[in-house]
Amino acid sequence: FFFRHTTHNTTKSKPKTKDTMRQTSLLTLILFCLTPITSSFGTQSLLSRTFRENKLKCIHSRPVKSSSTQLNFFDKVFEESGPLGKGITVGKVQVALLCSDRSSNSIFSILEKSAGNAGGNSNRALSQLANEVCLALLRKSDDWSAACSSSKWFSQNDSAKAESLCNEWSNQEAAKFEKEYIPKPGSEEKAGGPTTAVVSIVIEIQGDTTEFNGAGFSLSGTREVISSIASDAQVEFGDCVNAVEVFWTPSERNEVLTKNDVIIDFPELVDL
Repeated sequence: FFFRHTTHNTTKSKPKTKDTMRQTSLLTLILFCLTPITSSFGTQSLLSRTFRENKLKCIHSRPVKSSSTQLNFFDKVFEESGPLGKGITVGKVQVALLCSDRSSNSIFSILEKSAGNAGGNSNRALSQLANEVCLALLRKSDDWSAACSSSKWFSQNDSAKAESLCNEWSNQEAAKFEKEYIPKPGSEEKAGGPTTAVVSIVIEIQGDTTEFNGAGFSLSGTREVISSIASDAQVEFGDCVNAVEVFWTPSERNEVLTKNDVIIDFPELVDL
């Protein structure tokens, strides 16, 4: 923004005093500071008041990279609020836990059952999947060994960017493995020995109130993140959930994931 004030006088002008220069500088500074605010308010009428149609997808298999939450103040000021707040949040949480066996009570059996019972790509089915997996992790909290989480907020106007990031994070995890595999019910595969399991959830959810910060820094912080996802996924009968993807490893029953494997494949995990 440029401000210029010009006067025409036939008489010889006097040199500017320090007071005059201060006043001119102060006026210029005030106008400069007000310009971004004026520009932001001027865009209010251009903001969309509609929610995009949900694109739903669900892939079950296995495991994440880190990112920080970015918030644009003026985007949030003019954003329309929904049941879970404003905008869209893409988040992911990852938990490593120790598994002493592959019995029907193990995390593997629970995940396989949840994947098999997933009833398609409806909002309710995806929200139910997220809720079941989070509850299964919470019930196994005594076995947790490491965790991490990250998220990024988007305006409703940037819903395509939110969907793109959700796909990107999911593809990063899927690309770590040669295949996606879920044992069939009643499979007679020989079960392996004790192992570490890594479970990851990538979710795109409407609003900004779902808690994604704190997993890995403490057990209580990790519980808070997973509990928040479990509860918020059920709001409005799951209509706030745009997408959910669940990954876990190892998925083959005779496969064992060692501590070194976890360090190499999931360096972002923080020990609990």
